[in-house]
Amino acid sequence: MGYRVGEAAALAGVTVRALHHYDEIGLLSPSGRTAAGYRRYDRADLERLQRILLYRELGFPLETIATVLADPGVDADAHLKRQRDLLLAQADRIAHMVAAVDRVLEARAMGNALTPEEKFEVFGGFREPEGYSEEAVRRWGDTPEWQRAQLPQGKQQWTEAERQRKDWVRRLVALVDEGAPADGPAAGELAEEHRAMLSAVMGECGYGMQQRIADLYPAEPVQLAFLIREDEQRPGIGEYVRDAVRANAARRSA
Repeated sequence: MGYRVGEAAALAGVTVRALHHYDEIGLLSPSGRTAAGYRRYDRADLERLQRILLYRELGFPLETIATVLADPGVDADAHLKRQRDLLLAQADRIAHMVAAVDRVLEARAMGNALTPEEKFEVFGGFREPEGYSEEAVRRWGDTPEWQRAQLPQGKQQWTEAERQRKDWVRRLVALVDEGAPADGPAAGELAEEHRAMLSAVMGECGYGMQQRIADLYPAEPVQLAFLIREDEQRPGIGEYVRDAVRANAARRSA
């Protein structure tokens, strides 16, 4: 006898109106009708409905689902395998999204290790730009360096890290002001210290990753400002650091 439209809708967890719509567009027409013209759905109809709902869950539009289901070269098992592959792909994408959100939360938690008063005491007027943590995750979140990153925790560690940064910047500015070449030994020493500062956060920063980061300094002021505050900068200092890092990496790998 089959299932009446209300029974089929209840089994599938959809509305009667949805089944009526699927029938009207030819996506799922019931196999039978009662003498009074009421719809009757058999087991094959319910299996087709299950496939439709799976594809809908995957985000397929109804027109695409109709095309897929109309393919005579694909049997029920092939449909299920296709759906399984799509579900696995979606699960992998969702897992990556969850991991990315977790990394944003971690970054925000680490960035919020200090109170606003402590941040002002340690960093002065410098503030992380709005949305920077999310942008950092987008750019670096899938790298091993980001995933093992450990920012300083607590005021004392942040104060020491900021002291080291200021001392490094002071010596860098002195080299720039005196016209020392970016590929010279003094600039190379500062490039090594730059890599050590990055490694203190990342666990290990190789020359390739260091160059990727330094390459951002001339083109992206926000990246440079994390290393050299605006009031500490000189014209061309971003290019100088980039060139020093490149020259040092080339010399070390020679």
